[in-house]
Amino acid sequence: MKFFVDTADTEEIATLNDLGMVDGVTTNPSLILKSGRDITEVTREIAGMVAGPVSAEVVATEAPAMIAEGRKLAGIADNIAVKVPLTWDGLKACKALTDEGMMVNVTLCFSANQALLAAKAGATFISPFIGRLDDINLDGMELIADIRRIYDTYGFATQILAASIRTVNHVTEAARIGADVMTAPPAVIHKMAEHPLTDKGLATFLADWEKTGQRIV
Repeated sequence: MKFFVDTADTEEIATLNDLGMVDGVTTNPSLILKSGRDITEVTREIAGMVAGPVSAEVVATEAPAMIAEGRKLAGIADNIAVKVPLTWDGLKACKALTDEGMMVNVTLCFSANQALLAAKAGATFISPFIGRLDDINLDGMELIADIRRIYDTYGFATQILAASIRTVNHVTEAARIGADVMTAPPAVIHKMAEHPLTDKGLATFLADWEKTGQRIV
């Protein structure tokens, strides 16, 4: 499974990238707002930090404007994936931009039918939102499983990018089901290394080591 980090915070990206934990980055208008920076400036910086795809989202709602914005965003760097919403206009933009050779991430997916349409339109990535479905008492993981079955049955090349990940359990389940990619906030990725038994075991080892009176260096 590829790990994308869902942030526009370049310091957080650098920290995880140094550990080899970043295969790509996803951003959106809310994350750009949180960064307090110009979208072109911060997107260019992020794209220069990581080798993998960096999703930058259009804000237009009609296809011709989406396509124009997508071309501008894609011009920032070679590894930009243009992010478009899963609407009919978004699908039109996806088809046009894909035909021009750009990577496209179709976002805000909440049903298998939507994912099927995105694959037919040539999307590079489909982003089903797990957490937001869970918020309304629907099973986000069931959606990931449905998309996986459909894509495998018909041989679609579109990669499933599990998004709106809120917990480490979301990551585990998405990996089990076979999502190609997951995108999560830095805090969730950091928490993946945590376990109370690891902490307990380490404390025991260190306490016993102190009793030996030895030093390694």
